[in-house]
Amino acid sequence: MTRYLISFDDGAMTFPEQELPEVAKASLQVVREAQEAGVWVFGGGLESQRASVVATDGTVTDGPYPETKAVLGGFSIIDVPSREDALEWAARIAAACRCAQEVREIMPDQTV
Repeated sequence: MTRYLISFDDGAMTFPEQELPEVAKASLQVVREAQEAGVWVFGGGLESQRASVVATDGTVTDGPYPETKAVLGGFSIIDVPSREDALEWAARIAAACRCAQEVREIMPDQTV
């Protein structure tokens, strides 16, 4: 099986605030279904966009940086047999979260 990152940009969820409980319920239902299907690995939303960059010399710089056009808002990691399966799960997540999702294949773990 292959792991995929399904993610969305911060600010992509543009539904009215009063619909948040309904969106949260739908999103949690998709997570439960992915868990029951045995494909869920991990996921979550980012608490804030505060970021720190640690350079190779150990220097720490705080961000985010204004030149960044899009920043990560949340993500899911799933483990499925094919890209088509990942796209199907992304479609379910997109419908529940009411925002487009990006799908990227994660390189295999070389330490196993």
